[in-house]
Amino acid sequence: MARPLSEEKRHALLEAAAQAVATEGLTATTARISRLAGVAEGTLFTYFENKEQLFNELYLHLKAGLRESMVDGFPDGSADREQVRHAWDGYLAWGLAHPHGQRALQQLLVSDRIGPEHRAAGAQGFDQLDALLKSRLAAARGASPAVAPEFAGALFMSIAQTVMDAIARQPEAAEAAEAYRERGFQAFWAALNAGGD
Repeated sequence: MARPLSEEKRHALLEAAAQAVATEGLTATTARISRLAGVAEGTLFTYFENKEQLFNELYLHLKAGLRESMVDGFPDGSADREQVRHAWDGYLAWGLAHPHGQRALQQLLVSDRIGPEHRAAGAQGFDQLDALLKSRLAAARGASPAVAPEFAGALFMSIAQTVMDAIARQPEAAEAAEAYRERGFQAFWAALNAGGD
């Protein structure tokens, strides 16, 4: 009878994969990931059939953590600005708490190694936020409905990355961190509403 798999080891492998992808990209080896997790390379293949499966599972793992941070406690029925701010604060909180995960997710988002079924599963739970961004962009002149959500998402992530980089350079400066968060949000909100009536 096969021994039951350990959720703790699986989690350690996913965290190690996030660290390896964040620092080495998608060329990170399974040997390196296993070393970071403190297990033999063969153990990795007990939990994940191959590197492709590992990366797809890592994608879902990271998206789940991000979703929890951005969507939990979502202020339904409040003003659009408050809802977008909730998502913004959640994204920054998750990214700052999980810098390797955040950087790994950025690489996985643009990778062709993530299958469509995993992308679809990773998108679940973000419906409210997607609908909100679409409705805000619909009011902006010249925003194509076909590309507007992707454009808004790219703006959101690039401005948030700039904020997180600035905060990381001054980890002891809490006042500066709050100013960066606020100015970053104001910049995103202004971009989101540019061209609207």
